[in-house]
Amino acid sequence: THACPTPSPQELEEARRWEGARDVRPLDGNVRRWGGLLLPNNPPYNTGAFRFELTFSRNHPLEPPRATLRTPIYHPSVDLEGRVCQPLTTHGHWEPTTRAIQGGHGGGDRGRVLGEPLLTPPAPAVLQDLLLQLDSPDPQRVLRPVVARELQERPEEFRRRAEEHTRLHAEPRPEP
Repeated sequence: THACPTPSPQELEEARRWEGARDVRPLDGNVRRWGGLLLPNNPPYNTGAFRFELTFSRNHPLEPPRATLRTPIYHPSVDLEGRVCQPLTTHGHWEPTTRAIQGGHGGGDRGRVLGEPLLTPPAPAVLQDLLLQLDSPDPQRVLRPVVARELQERPEEFRRRAEEHTRLHAEPRPEP
């Protein structure tokens, strides 16, 4: 038998250092399930923090991880169960070299373990992509058509509802 690859400790460390999230750690000691708080930069979500879960398949890195928001959010790309419409993590877009966080390491291969993929994948990292999606709701990435229609046709109403929903459901933002 052979051990199934898991996300590397380096990936977890990169995610912990990234400013877009806090409290990133394996859940219940399971290195295939990470949790943490995502910190959006833009209104209407930047007044709160959103708990996320990142689940890595047994075939990682050949299959994409799945991001789920555990904090309810009023967003066209996130359904009521917290599933996210994230094209990066679909099989057609996924690259096995994509990391949970795309580190700005510079220095090319320095510090690279032999046999480990290069840290310069063509796709943005999963958590960074998720945060970008929260910061810039796209009515083309739709899991909630009514919310997407509201965003397109009545943006002020969408923003008001999203702000209220954030106030009621999001966790307090941690101190910097």
